[in-house]
Amino acid sequence: MTRKQDSAKLQDWKVVLAENEDFLKALLQPVIQQVLEAEMEETRGAGKHEWTENRSGYRSGYYSRGLITRVGKIELRVPQDRQGRFRSEIFERYQRSEKALVGALSERYVQGVSTRKVKAITEELCGHEFSASTISRINQSMDAGLEKFAQRQLEEDYPFPILDACYEKVREDGVIRSRAVQVAIGVNWDDRRCILAVELANRESTSSWRGFLEQLKKRGRRGVEFLATDDHPRLKRAIAEVVPEAAWPPCCVHSLRNALDHLPRTADDDCLTELRWIYDRPNLAEARQDLSA
Repeated sequence: MTRKQDSAKLQDWKVVLAENEDFLKALLQPVIQQVLEAEMEETRGAGKHEWTENRSGYRSGYYSRGLITRVGKIELRVPQDRQGRFRSEIFERYQRSEKALVGALSERYVQGVSTRKVKAITEELCGHEFSASTISRINQSMDAGLEKFAQRQLEEDYPFPILDACYEKVREDGVIRSRAVQVAIGVNWDDRRCILAVELANRESTSSWRGFLEQLKKRGRRGVEFLATDDHPRLKRAIAEVVPEAAWPPCCVHSLRNALDHLPRTADDDCLTELRWIYDRPNLAEARQDLSA
């Protein structure tokens, strides 16, 4: 696959992630909770149960408050101090920063986000600068939340999984390498999409796809009826070994892209329009009639 196609695919995955409420809600709540704790620590000059020379005031428990977001209502525990001096700006500033925060969370899941970017977003969210150690702790909490989401058990059937991969540059031991990002999106019986798994692999090999599918099975993947993928031969072999019960119709989007290899550029638009008409036919007889015409 070409680099241009990889870039387009990555943007597609980010859009799906940003629209996936279950995925984002599981990450958003602990991140904002961690930012609230960081605000309190910065205000007091000390962490929870910590004594420092610069500490000012005492904590006094929490009160509950809901925050309405695009992924639903999030319940938060807002820290308070005995003197009543602590005031969080998160609730006033959140709507302005939500899009950037949601985008960073989804991007972090796919390819990682730098500490600098997390620092910029949290400071926009809270209205003041955090220390490097505080940003590091927030980053660690995001890592823990992402790991928990990636290893969660799948509680419902996803009969229509979509499998694909894109390639990203990853820094390992100070060296930039190209790694495959393998992605599984499940569609349930209510036609709702959910991110099932995102994993790094050295390349798209039969063994990497086999391990990816077996890990999904261990986490509770069941009830697969149709698989949508491209025509990658190693992925097809892994599917035949791990999910032999599923039907594998060729993906119409990839089929349309492959058709372009046999067409002059001047005919691309017209031919693609007519090919899409064929895919939209309600039955095989009408499709064959369109094809012959």
